Amino acid sequence: MRAPDTAADTAQPQDDVAHAADRALRAAARHSGGRTAAVLGCEVAAAGAALAEPAVLGHTLDLLLRHAPSGPAWTLLCAGVIAAEVALDAAAARLTGEVDGRSTARLRRLGLARLLRTAPHHAAGHAPGETAARLTAHAAEAGKVPAAVAHAVAALLAPLGAVAALLLIDLWTALAFLVGVPLLVLLLRAFSRDTLTSVARYQQVQLATAGRLVEALAGARTIAAAGSAARERARILAQLPELGTEGRRMWQVYGSTTARSAALMPMLFYAVLAVGGIRLSAGAIGVGELLAASRYAGLAAGVGAVTGGLAAVARGRAAARRTAALLVLPVLGHGRAELPEAGPGTLELRDVRVVRGGTAVLRDVSLVIPGGTTVAVVGRSGAGKTLFAAVAGRLTDPDAGRVLLDGVPLREVTAEALRREVGYAFDRPVLLGDTVGDAIGFGAGPHPGREAVRASARAAGADAFVRRLPHGYGTRLAEAPMSGGEVQRLGLARAFCHAGRLLVLDDATSSLDTVTAREVERALAREVRPGTRIVVAHRLSSAVRADLVVWLEDGRVRATGTHGELWRNDPAYRAVFAADADADASTGTGAEAVAEAAARAPAVPETDDHGPSGGNPGNRGSRENREAAR
Repeated sequence: MRAPDTAADTAQPQDDVAHAADRALRAAARHSGGRTAAVLGCEVAAAGAALAEPAVLGHTLDLLLRHAPSGPAWTLLCAGVIAAEVALDAAAARLTGEVDGRSTARLRRLGLARLLRTAPHHAAGHAPGETAARLTAHAAEAGKVPAAVAHAVAALLAPLGAVAALLLIDLWTALAFLVGVPLLVLLLRAFSRDTLTSVARYQQVQLATAGRLVEALAGARTIAAAGSAARERARILAQLPELGTEGRRMWQVYGSTTARSAALMPMLFYAVLAVGGIRLSAGAIGVGELLAASRYAGLAAGVGAVTGGLAAVARGRAAARRTAALLVLPVLGHGRAELPEAGPGTLELRDVRVVRGGTAVLRDVSLVIPGGTTVAVVGRSGAGKTLFAAVAGRLTDPDAGRVLLDGVPLREVTAEALRREVGYAFDRPVLLGDTVGDAIGFGAGPHPGREAVRASARAAGADAFVRRLPHGYGTRLAEAPMSGGEVQRLGLARAFCHAGRLLVLDDATSSLDTVTAREVERALAREVRPGTRIVVAHRLSSAVRADLVVWLEDGRVRATGTHGELWRNDPAYRAVFAADADADASTGTGAEAVAEAAARAPAVPETDDHGPSGGNPGNRGSRENREAAR
């Protein structure tokens, strides 16, 4: 079954999200099962002490009124019951904090793990601000649910036990209270329903606002340069009135229920006292029993306090559904197969088709790239080059077809083998680690070592400027302001440091000047571990130096061959590089000279628009072509 592809597609059915949220809450409860049980145990014991207290107080009062010898002992028992209730409540509060913290951490780990295990395009479907809110505020609110459930269950025990005690003391007194119970049940049911709806809407608006805020922070320089700060502020705060409305509605539901409970409970309490007084005057009950009945009526009236517990559970469940939007992201799973040792890096795509937003972005792509070949993937914007690169190294899976590396389907390769043997460099790399050296060495497996890091930096043309930093390779990233080109060179150095049998460069030299880019290309050929290279190319020079060019158009492979073949035989291919050729001409690098060098390459058989049969030129011709281009 195909996984969703776009941000819109990643909006999972609400039933799936709700089920995922409930499963996550159960998992969080199991993770702190012992502590949650302890919370429930303390709450139940405290409720038991609260239920015992009126009976003990009433009996003690009767004993003291009769001047019975056992009166002082029962007085001490009263003090012990009260002290036990206080101690149990304190223990429950302390354990609640631990359960909330552990449950929140569990939910955050689950959400973050799923976010990191999904394909990048699925993760990109959630705005950074929304993701941060889901993993922080909403996960913290959801983490309170296990303990809140324990509190809510225990909160019901005291009122139910109090009603049972009233029945034991006097039937008529108990009936005076039970008359209002149906009204109370309807009140709590309506509260639970309305609270869940209002909280869910409040959190939805909160997420959208957080997303816009993070977007604005990321584009602060652009906003300042455009002078659009006022407009951005208005855009960020556009839903603030709605947020206020939903917040007020949420508190109105809570306040309305509390007010009704506050009106109903005293009425029931005073009804119990009135009937109890009548029964006392009739001699049906004693003074101690009336005291106990009044205390039990107070406990039974405390069922209104369940409102707070239900509110916490409702808010937590709504927040869990926000966090669960990350838990339903499809996992990019891995198999158990290993790649053959010393494999050359032969890459094969068989009938590959990739769909995004209901449209096929890559279609019917079948291609064999021999091991050790440098391949330039060219085409106009939107042709599918970046998606081709993502499929080649399995940053995403095709919706149809298969991708094989050295004869092994990438879906079946272990995660360790895949990331050890397939490296990536991107046009806008993100540097991870504490220092510049850490950023270059960042990757799966052990740190490559100082010498390997420096050798990779030299190959990427980064060593010179890194040495000029205050502490060289030990400079903290936060203290190393760098240009876009310098950041890109560090990204290349990281890829070179972990180069395996397949290396994918997705427009990874776009921020480099022409001279530096060509130096990097030469270093890639001579100083980095040999293997298959896939270069998403926008520069004419990258295509000239490649062994093979894969020309994409509208998601299909229009032709394959050497640059010289395609340049001579197809004007449409030359048009792909028209803008780059003009730029080269304006800077004096001479696109015409490059084309002339390609034209001096050894003659090749005439081909149709789809390139030579099999799409794989001979190595001899391609090497001579590159040497002539140099």
